[in-house]
Amino acid sequence: MRALLIVMVAAGLASCQMMGGRDDAPRAIASLTSTKGNKAFGEVTFEQVGNRVQVIAFTQGLTPGREHGFHIHEGTSCGPDGMAAGGHFNPGGKPHGHPKTAAAERHAGDLPNLQADKGGRARMDITVDGISLRPGPTNIIGRTVVIHAGPDDYKSQPAGDSGARIACGVIIAA
Repeated sequence: MRALLIVMVAAGLASCQMMGGRDDAPRAIASLTSTKGNKAFGEVTFEQVGNRVQVIAFTQGLTPGREHGFHIHEGTSCGPDGMAAGGHFNPGGKPHGHPKTAAAERHAGDLPNLQADKGGRARMDITVDGISLRPGPTNIIGRTVVIHAGPDDYKSQPAGDSGARIACGVIIAA
């Protein structure tokens, strides 16, 4: 019986490693709901990977074939139009910029645009720096994640000129 238990525990640990997750890695999730007059929704998961955070987004109801701005915002709620989400999460007081720019040079909440397919769905799986699920000034738990109507141009200040907020969700610890 003890040998069977050891085999079952080992198999369970192996399956966790194959999924990429570690049991002790902080995780969070945001359920995105549409803002008034929009149809976008989805889910975003976050997992701490060393000093970076893996962000996986599944979204629907976007404008087919279009890019949509996608950001972590500083607010702790969304409101009916998403405006309660506040501005981009920016604990370092940096200018808005491209997510491939070093975190020390841009808003921590700057993420790549979501690219909707012809059915209005988008999926993203990236690992980013500048944010954390651990305690400290870059912790995003309790913040919001927002999808915008248009693409982020990565230049316009303070937020990339990506238009109205079409979906929003609060990031909660998982």
